[in-house]
Amino acid sequence: MNKYQFTLSSDSTCDLYHDFIVENDIRVAPLTFMLEKDGQIEEYLDNFTAYGEYVDFYNKLRTGSMPKTSKLNYESHYTHFLKMAEEGAEDVVHFTISSGLANTWENAEQAAADVKKLYPKFRVFVVDPLTATVGQGALVRIALRCRNEGKTAEETYELCKSLRLHIQHFIVADDLQFLKRGGRISAAAATVGGMLKVKPIISFDKEGKLGVIDKVMGVKKAVSYIKAKLEKEGPDPTYNYVFIVHTDNEPAADELAAYVRERFGIEPYVSIMGPVIGSHVGPGAFALGYISKSERNEF
Repeated sequence: MNKYQFTLSSDSTCDLYHDFIVENDIRVAPLTFMLEKDGQIEEYLDNFTAYGEYVDFYNKLRTGSMPKTSKLNYESHYTHFLKMAEEGAEDVVHFTISSGLANTWENAEQAAADVKKLYPKFRVFVVDPLTATVGQGALVRIALRCRNEGKTAEETYELCKSLRLHIQHFIVADDLQFLKRGGRISAAAATVGGMLKVKPIISFDKEGKLGVIDKVMGVKKAVSYIKAKLEKEGPDPTYNYVFIVHTDNEPAADELAAYVRERFGIEPYVSIMGPVIGSHVGPGAFALGYISKSERNEF
């Protein structure tokens, strides 16, 4: 019997650490990814349990392994929801990856409806976060706080929906070839940008799609760009969440974390990015996200 008003659930692109997930009773449906090198293909689940596994993944990308990811399909969602229903869950708040990146949200909605045919009391409130990785994780953390405060699934769902476009993202890629493979920039731009050490600043738009919003020269200017955005409008005091994530680039993450502590008095959540989104930005990237009063990309 669930001691809370609802069960909290997400797919693995929320990029929350294993220990945090277990400690806080969050149900996670893992995506899969593949690595190909020298004609050999290996498939993995996005369910790392130790920091070293993340570092090992990015080292494999550095040495020539080519990643490929796949969305969470209908069958995986159905199995995920059915297990919860069989265990007695009724209300569930579930987070998917942004609909701007994949139609996972639709798969979750359909699977939840089909499980409800077997268990009429089973209801899933599927949140399309219009973000992924630390942004999605931020909404999961807010839902966790709501759950622990005794709020209902409906209340939590509506709050998270209202906050989606207030999550700001500033993502800095290091190796532009990974963005080229994902279609974010052209082959010519990747080649020239790599030679000139151009760092694209990537963000989510209001449809939950990723795109390049600016370009700067070098890592120092990229860090300065993010700091300038925070100076223009910092975190909403109601939600003092600042999230810093990297793909095995601790120095950049640590510099941003030190700035956030000194400037805003906030202890940021610092983590290494999971392999699904990390496959598309490549090793050496870093990003900062937070909740602002303004909507996305308005300052």
